[in-house]
Amino acid sequence: MANEDIVLEGVKAQQVQAALQTQIDAADEQTRATLEELRQLERETRLLTRENSALSTRLNTQASRQQRMSNALDTLEETRAAIPQIEADMTRQLTQWIDRDLPFLQNERRARVASTESEGLESVERISELLGVWRQELAYGREVDTWRGRLAAESGEREVDFLRIGRIGFYYLSPDGREGGVWLAEESRWQSLDESARREVRNGLRMANDQRAPALLALPLSVTVSGQSASASAAESESGGEQ
Repeated sequence: MANEDIVLEGVKAQQVQAALQTQIDAADEQTRATLEELRQLERETRLLTRENSALSTRLNTQASRQQRMSNALDTLEETRAAIPQIEADMTRQLTQWIDRDLPFLQNERRARVASTESEGLESVERISELLGVWRQELAYGREVDTWRGRLAAESGEREVDFLRIGRIGFYYLSPDGREGGVWLAEESRWQSLDESARREVRNGLRMANDQRAPALLALPLSVTVSGQSASASAAESESGGEQ
């Protein structure tokens, strides 16, 4: 009987041990599963953190870009609103410039300004045309030009040859060379030239027409320097006479 009790106790102990081992194994499995789940959560958390950081950067970039676009649109609207006044100022300044300048080719120059006011032109085109007119006006200051035209005089209009040296000298000479004059800008009138000066004008006409080598010209100026009349020492520059 005692042996049977011992055997039963041993069997029970083994059963308890087996049950305990099963519980331990189950606990280990659960622990491993929990640890793996935690690791997966950590990986997902890191991934989400990186994605959120990248998304935040993109959002900030987009926000900055949209702000720049908004500022650019505001500036564009301001510029568009200012364009008509800019055009008007440029036109007024050009007209005043021509009116106050030496009186050469005035009808042609005024017509060039007027052509920029065509209703068919867009604002950008009109400003481009106005800038082109300004460039042409500036070019006049670097040119030696000659053309045949009509000169108004008390005795009536007559045909003469005009010579312009930039914006410092404006002259005329009759076809027979017996009459000539220099425009006095401050007095807005022609002053007659003596024979020596008329010869210089004739030389200037020939230089402008490439009929004579460039040389200095001793001529009175149309403008004044320091309040005194001066003689022109003009050499050849770009030539391009217009009728």
